[in-house]
Amino acid sequence: MAHRPTYRGRFAPSPTGPLHAGSLVAALASWLDARAHGGQWLVRMEDVDTPRCVPGAAEHILQQLAACGLVSDEPVWAQSTRHAAYEAALAQLQANGVAYPCACTRKDIEGAQQAQGLARPRHAELRYPGTCRQGTGNKPERAWRLLTTPFSAQKTAPPLCGKALTAPYFRESAWHWFDRLAGWQQQNVDAQVGDFVLKRADGLWAYQLAVVVDDAAQGITHVVRGADLADNTPRQILLQRALGLPHPSYLHTPLVLGANGEKLSKQNGAAPLDLTDPLTALNAAATALGLPAGTHPDPNQSLPAQVDQALTDWVPHWTAAWTGC
Repeated sequence: MAHRPTYRGRFAPSPTGPLHAGSLVAALASWLDARAHGGQWLVRMEDVDTPRCVPGAAEHILQQLAACGLVSDEPVWAQSTRHAAYEAALAQLQANGVAYPCACTRKDIEGAQQAQGLARPRHAELRYPGTCRQGTGNKPERAWRLLTTPFSAQKTAPPLCGKALTAPYFRESAWHWFDRLAGWQQQNVDAQVGDFVLKRADGLWAYQLAVVVDDAAQGITHVVRGADLADNTPRQILLQRALGLPHPSYLHTPLVLGANGEKLSKQNGAAPLDLTDPLTALNAAATALGLPAGTHPDPNQSLPAQVDQALTDWVPHWTAAWTGC
């Protein structure tokens, strides 16, 4: 088997529509981080939530990335082809006694929260109060959840990226992880999230399980993605621990906001990238990442050559800022 480089990064969009300006920021950041570390950059289509996927969107996304000079170093993976791997991971968790069936509907969870005085929204998600930990009774099984209590607190907080966690910050009840931009982060997954879903009631695999299994299978060492996904990181680290998998280094980039101050997203109508002039789109993404804007490659070059030159020019700037770990 050929030797793999130390660094393996990835960009993993959901094919629910074309890329927008915020998507390009995440793609550019992950690509630059890979190149700055002399590593490989992979693209993975996170199409596990099939009802939300748009026919032809995956192909369109790859075309958009290629127009910006961002091409996967290996064949593109699709989560929709990975069901056997997810099933094996769930079977391992079941065998280890840390996955259990759940019969609760969303209405059931809301009612249980109210009964326990826990009716507090966590973003758009409700904390699961552990209703089915002792069994589903006579109700039919709907989903599978991870029992978070065995993994919700670290015994030690190992140094990451050369950064040690100082004693005043350490909390035994929380899971700690290091973000290369934001520094040390912490979350008590059991108290703030609860036992989260591994396999949904509709039979589809949950994002958290799929991304952990695929990152490990692809040997991903560094995850660079938008700050809106930072809240997922503690759950993913818990799953990595439960499955005996290594966890990557994490860097969450600033979000691109719309005129209303909310994150640009396909769900709130973010406009698709206009790639008639990919250099303009790339310069905007670079500016959002704190890189020097106004890259002006030789106009006598072809457009693809100009794009490649712009990307090459940004690599040393990223190297100076982000190759410490």
